[in-house]
Amino acid sequence: MLTVLRTTWPLLLGVMLLLLGNGVQSSLLGIRGALEGFSTAQMSYVMSAYFVGFLGGSALTPRMIRRVGHVRVFAALGSLISAVLILYPALPYWPVWMALRVVIGFCFAGVYITAESWLNNAATNETRGQALSAYMMVQMVGIIAAQAMLNVAPPSGFVLFIIPSVLVSLAFTPILLRAGTTPTFESTRSLSFARLWRVSPLGCVGMLLTGGIYSAMFAMAAVWGTLAGLSVAQISLVVGAMYLGGLVLQYPIGWVSDRMDRRRLILILSAAGAAAMLPAGLAALPVWLYVAVALALGGIVNPLYSLLIAHTNDFMRKEDMAGASAGLLFINGAGAIAGPLVVGDMMDRLGPEGFYLFIAVLLGLLALYAAWRMTRRAGVDPARTGSFQAVAPGASAVAVEAAVEGPRGDDRAA
Repeated sequence: MLTVLRTTWPLLLGVMLLLLGNGVQSSLLGIRGALEGFSTAQMSYVMSAYFVGFLGGSALTPRMIRRVGHVRVFAALGSLISAVLILYPALPYWPVWMALRVVIGFCFAGVYITAESWLNNAATNETRGQALSAYMMVQMVGIIAAQAMLNVAPPSGFVLFIIPSVLVSLAFTPILLRAGTTPTFESTRSLSFARLWRVSPLGCVGMLLTGGIYSAMFAMAAVWGTLAGLSVAQISLVVGAMYLGGLVLQYPIGWVSDRMDRRRLILILSAAGAAAMLPAGLAALPVWLYVAVALALGGIVNPLYSLLIAHTNDFMRKEDMAGASAGLLFINGAGAIAGPLVVGDMMDRLGPEGFYLFIAVLLGLLALYAAWRMTRRAGVDPARTGSFQAVAPGASAVAVEAAVEGPRGDDRAA
């Protein structure tokens, strides 16, 4: 690991600064939107727009890179991000914010793809797993630290919008100075959705549902906190706990998943998550209990994302895994677009409790579907499955494709 850090630290530092900037702006908008008088429904459109842009950026960035190269794409998208971040307080109108969120989602997808390409190229076959683990840890640390930064200035001013703009601008310096030779970039053709469904119905359904859950966590948690009457410090504590839970539990759950039927683990985690969310979905809780619920939520949802990818790959041939991952990420993105819209409507109708009730329902549906799938097919012997690789839900297809590790066996239906 020390060797990996010595060779990739500029890239990892840049990624952490990117996540700091993105984490600050996402939570800040949820708080500032309420101060500007935006309704919960309006904020749900604003927050959903990020994932529309992210999905578009994931699809179009490879074409842009092949046309003008990594460096120009990276620099252009980074400049746009810095500009958009300081436009929010200058143009406090929710339709404008929605358009800006599309742009910033598109740009972040592009810079993630570029940075992850360089990181993947800098690692060798022997160190790639360690590099990806370090990358995921840096992502989580960055977004957790971002929540603490919400407390350095009032959300009603300009300072908290300037800080992420500066952080994102600074992020490009270590990455561009480190990346001497740009990697060869080849986009992966995804499998048809019909074939992906035949191979792993649970993977498809699970990625759609976890996309909705993750986007609600990432985009609407601060909106929920404001609606629930929490202070900025309390919101930052709860949101930070969501990501801390994912950082702490990702690897222990991954270790267990390599030693049992992954479908059974998906069922257990989903059912436990639904049960843990129900108290917060039925009544208001003390802040310390919200923190505990947030730790459980993050500790379950982040590993579930990686588990579903690993489960699908257990039923794929090695040469089809990258294509399967691309298809799963598209499905996840579709769920992510819908997540803020649905949870926003539920909070409009039910109050802040609608946030956790939405998550409880989706986790419950995933648990039920996993249980039903276990009655349809025999599981794969854990000795014949590929190793679990932790992947953050916000990672691009480049990181996911680099993380997949093939099982032994042929195509089978999950």
